[in-house]
Amino acid sequence: MSIHTGITTSKHAGFITGYLETLAMVERLHRLLLDVIKDEFERVGVLEINAVQALLLFNIGDNEVTAGELKSRGYYQGSNVSYNLKKLVEMEFMHHQRCEIDRRSVRVRLTEKGRKIRDVVGELFARHAEGLEAKGVLGNDGIEEINSSLRRMERYWTDQIRYIY
Repeated sequence: MSIHTGITTSKHAGFITGYLETLAMVERLHRLLLDVIKDEFERVGVLEINAVQALLLFNIGDNEVTAGELKSRGYYQGSNVSYNLKKLVEMEFMHHQRCEIDRRSVRVRLTEKGRKIRDVVGELFARHAEGLEAKGVLGNDGIEEINSSLRRMERYWTDQIRYIY
C-alpha cells in the first residue's frame, strides 16, 4: 500500500512516521552541530569565521583538494562552498593554486592559521566523543550501529538518485 493513496497499514504507517522522524533528526543534528561549533569558537575567541567554514577546514585536514571534491563529500547544508573557499583564502586560512593539468580547477590546502582552526574543531569533537562514552550516552556498539544504519540509508538514497537519471 502506498502513502500516496492515503491507505496504509498501521505497520507501514509506523515505519513512515519513524522514517520522517529520522529525516528531521538528521537535519536538526546538523544545525545543532553548527551551533556547537559556533559556541566553541565564541568561547575561545575565534570570531572571524563561521561554523560552516570551520567544518570545511576540519574536513580538508592535511589534504589538498578541489572545490568539487569538497562539494561531493562535504556536509555544508545551505552553504556556497565556492564562496566559503574564496573567503577562507582571503582571510589566509587556506592556500589556493590552479591545477597544472586543468587550469579551471583550483586546489586548496590549509595554511598554518587554517590548521589551528582545524585543531580547535578536532579537539572539540574529541572532547564530545569522550563525554558521550564516559557518560554512557553512546558506546562503541551504539556508534557502530548508527553509522552502519546511516551508511545503508546513504547507499539507498544514492541508488535512488542514480535510478532517476
